[in-house]
Amino acid sequence: MAHTETHAKAHASNPGPLGVASKSVAAAVAAFTSWRRAVAGRRALADLTPDQLKDIGCPEVPRPTFFVGVGVGVMTDLMSMR
Repeated sequence: MAHTETHAKAHASNPGPLGVASKSVAAAVAAFTSWRRAVAGRRALADLTPDQLKDIGCPEVPRPTFFVGVGVGVMTDLMSMR
């Protein structure tokens, strides 16, 4: 009986269009999931009272701020254009 060895041949995988599509769908799902978790976290913090925020170590809810950097002259000009 002859001695035979089997070798696994390693080829570079070619995912094809289905593999590329599944990767992009997985990336989109991951992005949506992280966005949804971020929104849920912001909503949960917004519903807490100041005392509850202090208890968890968050001094205040991070809220969007409006930067008031418009000068008086620009504001007058804008109001006159109405």
